[in-house]
Amino acid sequence: MTFPTDSDLSGTIARLFVYPVKSCAGIEVQEALLTETGLDLDRAWMVVDAEGNFLTQRALPRMALVRPQLKSDEMVLRAPGMLALHVALDAVEAPATVTVWRDTVPAWDMGAVAAQWFTDFLGQPCRLVRFDPEHRRLSSLEWTGGIEAPNQFADGFPLLVASEASMDELNARLQAAGHAPVGIERFRPNVVLGGVDAHDEDRVDLLRLDDAAGEVHLQPVKPCSRCPIPDIDPATAERSASVGATLRTYRQDKRLDGAITFGMNAIVRQGAGQVLRVGQRVAADLRFE
Repeated sequence: MTFPTDSDLSGTIARLFVYPVKSCAGIEVQEALLTETGLDLDRAWMVVDAEGNFLTQRALPRMALVRPQLKSDEMVLRAPGMLALHVALDAVEAPATVTVWRDTVPAWDMGAVAAQWFTDFLGQPCRLVRFDPEHRRLSSLEWTGGIEAPNQFADGFPLLVASEASMDELNARLQAAGHAPVGIERFRPNVVLGGVDAHDEDRVDLLRLDDAAGEVHLQPVKPCSRCPIPDIDPATAERSASVGATLRTYRQDKRLDGAITFGMNAIVRQGAGQVLRVGQRVAADLRFE
């Protein structure tokens, strides 16, 4: 690939995060395989209630304390006061049907031991399920412009892109209001851009990544409306209203009828099978609407 030198902006991948279990803690990585559904194993598992409905930190902040570790053949989950749970990457127990937002999809139940572990830690009947890779759960065609972009158990799109500068601006506003700064982990991005201006991710058309193995194109398609999760401290699971209150002072997005947004949902246009790496160069042209 010939890296473009005449783009409106250029930067790098500053950080990468994978979230194996939806709404549990993420894993910061130095590189990650890109698939058509996002980063490999991102939101491949999900916790559901007894009726198969998805559970998140919105109602159960303690999910933030469940910390996964990926090994070659298993995922290890740890949480305060719990023995480690070992989940094989290549084994499932039984078919299941689960619901994530308005989508009811086939999945695979991970068995009684995993179910009891989450039930004990979260204090209500739970089961751990894995996304069925044979099923194609598509992102909103309205926002993708008709492009079929599959994702697994993510809220709606394969990737979330944010920037260090956007986080720096929020922290400056938090500190000016007398609050402590917070980490970008609260916003659960997959790709964090460095070397760009605050909220440039809102305004770019196509992110082109410098990769000798082949072209990688990521397309931001929809601003990410923010729920109360950024108000939850991922280290303690305690809530504080300061982040949401500060965002409301400057991040009301007319594209979503005034909803509070931070970061951009993105789809994979080209490059599934390539590896994203921290330090990789990124170029993009600005989109003006």
